[in-house]
Amino acid sequence: MTTTGLTAIALLIGGCANMSDAQRSSAIGAGVGALAGVAIGDSTKSTAIGAGLGALGGYIWSNQMAQKKAAMEQATAGTGVAVTQTADNQLKLNIPSDISFDTGRSNIKPNLRPILDQFAQGLSSQPNTEIRIIGHTDSTGSDAINNPLSINRAASARDYLAARGVDSRRIQIDGRGSREPIANNNTESGRAQNRRIEMFLAERAR
Repeated sequence: MTTTGLTAIALLIGGCANMSDAQRSSAIGAGVGALAGVAIGDSTKSTAIGAGLGALGGYIWSNQMAQKKAAMEQATAGTGVAVTQTADNQLKLNIPSDISFDTGRSNIKPNLRPILDQFAQGLSSQPNTEIRIIGHTDSTGSDAINNPLSINRAASARDYLAARGVDSRRIQIDGRGSREPIANNNTESGRAQNRRIEMFLAERAR
């Protein structure tokens, strides 16, 4: 690595010492991009381009995102919903079928409503956030049944959020049918895990 690259690393490490978690995430994203620019050509121009890609090309983990994660963890405590921060700084909710949808149905169950209520809260004041909802099924039944069912479940969650003030144009939905299992479809417990919806919230840098 060049002297410029080593200097960039030293500055990145030193500069992050007194930052908050949100500031550190943004700085590291920019720093990684800057180092990518150095690798491309080790010129002022390529370094600047790399820094821009690092800061703007992905998602940031802001204080608002951290607060949203804490609120969702509180709202879903004891429900079996997994609330995580993904490697690319998205907030992910993995919502199992026992609180979301009955087998073969796309109607939202009562236990899911307070979770969606909390998810919707405050999103109207976060215009830089993006929302994705993905429906999944187990392998029981044919693709002709499972594919539209998974989409309809995601659509039901979208419509519920829209009814609570979230702009539906900000919400992307998709259905994966049984194509992306997270457990063994040969057991009942595995099939129950595979019947789920996943919700993602991500924030772009301004």
